[in-house]
Amino acid sequence: MDLDALVGRRREAWGRLDALSRRRRLTGAEADELVDGYQLAATDLSLVRSTAPDPAVVGYLSTLVVRARARASRVPTLSWSGVGRFFAEDFPAALYRLRWWWGITAAVNVLVALVLGWWLYEHPVVENSLMSPEQVQLLVNVQFESYYSEHAASSFSTLVWVNNAWVAARCIGLGVLGFPVVVLLWQNIANLAVIGSLMHRHGRADVFWGLITPHGLLELMAIFVAAGVGLRLFWAWVAPGPRTRLANLAREGRTAAGVALGLVVVLLVSGLIEGFVTPSPLPTWARVGIGVLALALFLVYVFTLGRRAVRAGVSGDVGEHLQSASAPTTG
Repeated sequence: MDLDALVGRRREAWGRLDALSRRRRLTGAEADELVDGYQLAATDLSLVRSTAPDPAVVGYLSTLVVRARARASRVPTLSWSGVGRFFAEDFPAALYRLRWWWGITAAVNVLVALVLGWWLYEHPVVENSLMSPEQVQLLVNVQFESYYSEHAASSFSTLVWVNNAWVAARCIGLGVLGFPVVVLLWQNIANLAVIGSLMHRHGRADVFWGLITPHGLLELMAIFVAAGVGLRLFWAWVAPGPRTRLANLAREGRTAAGVALGLVVVLLVSGLIEGFVTPSPLPTWARVGIGVLALALFLVYVFTLGRRAVRAGVSGDVGEHLQSASAPTTG
């Protein structure tokens, strides 16, 4: 083999492959060209090694082939544009598409909490079966209020953020089973109803609402969203519709994973409010106003960006290039 002739004939193609390998973005045609160029360069490398193993040419081609192979098989990496697209389109689209699931979940839980709280308030004898009079007084007069200020704001925010994120993750992760989500919701709502009824009966309703509302509106909404998405995951395999159970569960599972990531940020906001606003010396109206504003902004976010994204064809699922390949089926 005439090595000089090969180099002269293939130099331009190798240079083109090198240029494509260094580009951050490739069009579809350029990606195909990259793959074809990689295969030809790999063939050239094998030919040179077997017939005219010149160290310089072998070294150049080896580097070129490795770089082209890495570029051709590159896994998409996290970028700021991807993060922006997730929060501007994918996350709100998923929330908007699943709005009836978490909306009904929120409405039912609020109704259950109010009814249960009212029943406990009207039946004070139940209080005695839950805790002693001394424990009730300690909770009502000291513990409930001091809970929000006994730790430094930054560490307290981190604590509640991690705890709430874990609750949300369990609602979504256990959603495929259905019933565990209902149990988690009942535990949260029952605890809130018990404390609320005790605070109202002992004349501390203003303290209760003044401390719960600032962070609780957004925090509870995030939990309700997680629970609604989890229950949708359960329904995905119970009633898959035109898809197979596995395909429908995979689709909703990918969407649920995206919602879980987005809720981490939502719960971070509620955690910061709980750590820095709830125990702050701001007047009650100001603290409550911040809580109402936070919830309002979340709903506006979902029903503006989410509606727009869904109308543009965004579903909240990952792109087709990240989805598993499906084998053809019959019937």
